[in-house]
Amino acid sequence: MPTDTITPHGRPRWTTRAAVLLPGPGTTPFTFWYLAVLLATTVLQRVVGESVSAELLAEASTDAHNLWHRPVSSLISSALWIDDSGWLVYVLIFAVAVAPLERRVGAGWTFAVFASGHALATLATELPVMVALREGWLPPTDAHWLDIGVSYGFFATAGAMVPVLERRLRLPAVVLLELLVGVIYVADEPGSLLSVVTLAGHAIAVHIGVLGWWAWLRRRGLTGTLRLPRRRRDPVRPDAPLAGSIAP
Repeated sequence: MPTDTITPHGRPRWTTRAAVLLPGPGTTPFTFWYLAVLLATTVLQRVVGESVSAELLAEASTDAHNLWHRPVSSLISSALWIDDSGWLVYVLIFAVAVAPLERRVGAGWTFAVFASGHALATLATELPVMVALREGWLPPTDAHWLDIGVSYGFFATAGAMVPVLERRLRLPAVVLLELLVGVIYVADEPGSLLSVVTLAGHAIAVHIGVLGWWAWLRRRGLTGTLRLPRRRRDPVRPDAPLAGSIAP
């Protein structure tokens, strides 16, 4: 390790440790190249302008209309677009949740976890909407709302990291994920049907990750393997004097 990357005490500098956690094409190819694709589509939105961008997003949306006519292509394409101002945020959250899982299970299985959350949570929330539209319980305009993004896949992957954590960290991690789901709901027009559907989708995706992949992670011996470093304590020698006592 180069000398400028370590402290005078012989430890890696925090910048070096942080850089190791960032996704890379060699260590976490799924995370790295997925972020690269999201960057490309984000740039494309700005290049083509608002009107063309709106048409592209409408074609990619997993709304009821698109799922009815082209379910496979809309499920795939909807996961390739995000809000045109949120790419750097996804770099951070992918580095926190997606990349750590990929380092443990590999790119293929990380894709499987991500895809399970994206597809199953979408179908679980949109199929009831499709039934309601068919029965006339919802107006036809609700068949064309914009539903794109990678949040369902992210929450499933973050949920799958919960069993990997040591036991004492699991409950706080689940609470944190549920709070994040609630914050997104409050920030996204609470009370509207789309926000309620999205809230349900995020909650379902979290539990797909936690419960749906727990047994698989346990069979691979990965549950409880991510532990926080504990404070080092020097052992007390049996013949050492007690604090406050006078040594002979």
